[in-house]
Amino acid sequence: MIARILIPMLLLIVLPDVYQWLHTIRRRHYPWWERLLWLLPGLAMTAFTVVLATTHNFVPTDFYWIRLYMALVGVYVLPKFLYVLCSAIGSMICRWRHSHQNWGRLVGTVLCGAQFFIFVYGYTIGFSRIEVRHVDLYVDRLPARFDGFRIALFSDAHVGTYIHRHRDILRRAVDSLNAQRADIICFAGDLQNALPTEITPVAPLLSRLHARYGVYSVLGNHDYSMYTEGSASDKAAHQRQTIEIQQRMGWQVLRNEHRVIRIGTDSIFVAGMENDGEPPFPAMADARATIAGIPAGAFTVMLEHDPSSWTRTILPLTQAQLTLSGHTHGGQLQIGHLRPTQLRYRYDLGLYRQAGRYLYVSAGLGGVVPFRFGVAPEITLITLHYKHQ
Repeated sequence: MIARILIPMLLLIVLPDVYQWLHTIRRRHYPWWERLLWLLPGLAMTAFTVVLATTHNFVPTDFYWIRLYMALVGVYVLPKFLYVLCSAIGSMICRWRHSHQNWGRLVGTVLCGAQFFIFVYGYTIGFSRIEVRHVDLYVDRLPARFDGFRIALFSDAHVGTYIHRHRDILRRAVDSLNAQRADIICFAGDLQNALPTEITPVAPLLSRLHARYGVYSVLGNHDYSMYTEGSASDKAAHQRQTIEIQQRMGWQVLRNEHRVIRIGTDSIFVAGMENDGEPPFPAMADARATIAGIPAGAFTVMLEHDPSSWTRTILPLTQAQLTLSGHTHGGQLQIGHLRPTQLRYRYDLGLYRQAGRYLYVSAGLGGVVPFRFGVAPEITLITLHYKHQ
């Protein structure tokens, strides 16, 4: 993960120190050992960044190190960068206006305080507070006997993140899912961060998930072991292991296929496509194979990890009335109505409707980085209602 953002991270660490050295430290007669002490935190953070960037996998095998790194970024690197940036802008304004009052330092102090609060809250309370969202949908083509059918949706568990005290968050999520007494439970992908070995310690816990008509899942981009080093055969073996673990947990993994659920003489279909992402994410979906054999006009719930697939593949090639996705995490950060994922995704969070068909994008439960601010970990209970004509 760090290797992909190595240059920006090094600039965040180094540029503030360079600015402070040129404008403050070198102009004052500090003894050499004080200058060295001043440089040490930045040097240590630079070394830590380079070491993490050389790891063979997307994240280190011991997730403790990435958690420590992100904590240091939040409490040291970002506040320092914000303060120095504001101070530098204030200094330029002072020169332009021939003033000695650098208000940028005050602005920088306020921004640092706000950023520090957001980070600490998001790394502690924000990541652990699970919300259960209730969505009622009145949909066309729903068989009458399925009026009130309840679907519990969760996504993006990233269980490798749940170490030490975070394990309790996953336990509460399982209890909350079961407490919904849903007819089916759907998981929209990204069970692991990088390797199936992350799932094994929590498999007994996830095996407790229970719904009247079963637990269904699809694979997300992280579940294809695309973030690990190794040969194609190694990655294929990891992928098989991920699927086998889910199957042993009692989950039905849908890979371009579907299942039928019957209540009396009525039926609906639960379909699941492989990940249908745009580069660099895997594009392994086969929409035609997924719906092959589903009668025309039958009500279909589609599981697809990547919501960008809705307009690209699902709407034009399938008849799915309801699509359930994840992948975006809602950016894990929302201030006001602004989220970083809005820059990339047209459909990044919540419920969307087009021509009487629906897409729901879950905020997900977790993330590689254990941080949430304004976008709480989410479990969604969707209740389907028969739409009277």
